[in-house]
Amino acid sequence: MLTYQDQTFINFRQFTSGDHARRWVDIKRFGLSRPDADVTHLLTELIGQEQYRDDYAGGGVEVNGLRHGPYWLRNVSPAAYVRVDEASANAILRDWAAQFGPLPVALSARLEHEVHALVAGATERYQLKDLGYEAFHDWGGVHNDFHELVVIDRPAKALSLLVAADD
Repeated sequence: MLTYQDQTFINFRQFTSGDHARRWVDIKRFGLSRPDADVTHLLTELIGQEQYRDDYAGGGVEVNGLRHGPYWLRNVSPAAYVRVDEASANAILRDWAAQFGPLPVALSARLEHEVHALVAGATERYQLKDLGYEAFHDWGGVHNDFHELVVIDRPAKALSLLVAADD
C-alpha cells in the first residue's frame, strides 16, 4: 500500500555554522495506493517499511535494522503517534529550528518551501511521542533533539515521514 518514492535531506550546515550547523531535516515520501485506508493501517505499513529502519545517526537505512531514530523498532507502534493540527506541527518545527536564534534567510526559505508547505498541504498530521529513555536502543541518546511527524495528503495519495534532529 505504501510505495517509497524519494527523499529530501536539508542539512543546516550548508546554510550556517555554529549551533545551527549540527541539525538537519530528512523527508521520506511514499505513495498511497489506498488513500482511504485508516490511519492505524497506514502507520503500521510505514513502521514495516524498509525506509523506516533508519537510526538517523549516519548509518542510513538497514534492511533488517532493529532501530528507528533513538528507539528500538520494537517500541514503535501506531499507538506511539498522536494527531496534531497544522499550527502545532509547525510550532514544533519552528521552535526547534530557531532555538539557537534567527536562521539565515536562505535556510528559512528552504524550510518554508520543503517542510512547512508539506505540513500545510496535509490532510492529517501525526507526531511520534517521546517514548522515554527506556525505549532507547543501545546508543539512542545520541540526538539532543529528535522530532518526527507523519504527514498524510489523501487527495495527493501521499504520506511523508519528516524527521528533524541533530547530530
